[in-house]
Amino acid sequence: MSTLLFNQIVYGPVFSRRLGNSLGINLLPQNGKVCSFDCLYCECGFNHAHTKGKLPSLQAIQNALTTGLESLHKQGVRLDVITFAGNGEPTLHPHFAQIIDDCIRMRDQWFPEAQLSVLSNATQLHRPDVVAALLKADNAILKMDSCIEATFRTLDRPTSERFTLEVLTNQLKAFPGKLIIQTLFTRGQYEGNTVDNTTDVEVNAWIRCIKEIQPHSVMVYTIDRETPAQSLEKIPLPELEDIAKRLTDATGIAVQVSG
Repeated sequence: MSTLLFNQIVYGPVFSRRLGNSLGINLLPQNGKVCSFDCLYCECGFNHAHTKGKLPSLQAIQNALTTGLESLHKQGVRLDVITFAGNGEPTLHPHFAQIIDDCIRMRDQWFPEAQLSVLSNATQLHRPDVVAALLKADNAILKMDSCIEATFRTLDRPTSERFTLEVLTNQLKAFPGKLIIQTLFTRGQYEGNTVDNTTDVEVNAWIRCIKEIQPHSVMVYTIDRETPAQSLEKIPLPELEDIAKRLTDATGIAVQVSG
């Protein structure tokens, strides 16, 4: 099994199916992983195999942002977006709010046309500082892969038993900004159990949740690289488009599909 881990704080730019030409920001250990989920499809691998190393310091992140953004500006590189993602959950960094402020200031100086995006599993929305920081981003892209508890726990595998689907749903409903929901669809087997969030029962439950949450928009996608649970399937684009149409027809919410 191949594993994609980022060995720098600032990496890329790379082309993102959902966001365009994206400069990545990794607030987690370099060549390690720290995450409050342990998703079956995570390109960084399972937590137990890759949780190691220390989080980079605030000073190291500030230096990397300054050097990276200034260098790309001098090279004339075009950026569509600066994206916080990396080796796990970016909002776990204790200085996440300060880092967002620093990045916005530097973005405005060197790449004022670029948007700032955060890809997050939404586990830290109980923290006011995290919510405030996410509201400053152009795109707060928060994960919801299933609205059935058993599937949620099997597919996303939150590391805290207290983080339930009900908690996730309530926190997303309470988010005060332009929330974007991201959902990865897949199916397969893991440790003898069927994993499938594409069934009618799953999709209908998901549509009901999205209708309650009322996000600004939704991103629907599927796996693109090798996954730690190797039986997972890449869902065909027409099937993803059908799921997206069902959501839009039921709610009127805009959906972006990436196959």
